[in-house]
Amino acid sequence: MAEVEIDLDDLERRMDGAITALKNEFASLRTGRASAAMLDPITVEAYGSQMPINQLGTVNVPEPRMITINVWDKSMVGKVEKAIRESGLGINPVTEGTIIRLPIPELNEERRRELSRVAAQYAESARVAIRNVRRHGMDELKKAKAEGMSDDDQKFWQNEIQEMTDRHIKLVDEMLEHKQQEIMQV
Repeated sequence: MAEVEIDLDDLERRMDGAITALKNEFASLRTGRASAAMLDPITVEAYGSQMPINQLGTVNVPEPRMITINVWDKSMVGKVEKAIRESGLGINPVTEGTIIRLPIPELNEERRRELSRVAAQYAESARVAIRNVRRHGMDELKKAKAEGMSDDDQKFWQNEIQEMTDRHIKLVDEMLEHKQQEIMQV
């Protein structure tokens, strides 16, 4: 009877990947405070391809409710401004030469609730990804059981995988609660 090992490190790495993806999605949500990450999803048609704004200029956050973009190529200023207007962020850019200022307006109550729901959807997607990793681990256990793993070993590995899953789901819940408090803060 061969000793069967379950790769917990791989499962942990994949669950951590879901957490990292959730952090990136949360960073792109507007909370009424300026963050350079808000501009990450926006791309601009430049030089024959789609490019993120941070590859066309320097993005700074000089104050809590202002983002500035110093566009390096003067001919790209209009395209960057247009991409921001059409992005759905609800930000109205102000252009001064090659510098684009983005004043971040206060969020109204309705918009805060909407963003809170979006954050909850992101968190649920992360939970589903973590549960899929768990299911994969449990499927590996079933295969190992068929190859001769003892009941005790199977129970041990099931508990290990479940504890890892519970830890990651709890982390997602904590991140969601923190993000929703940040969004609802006036």
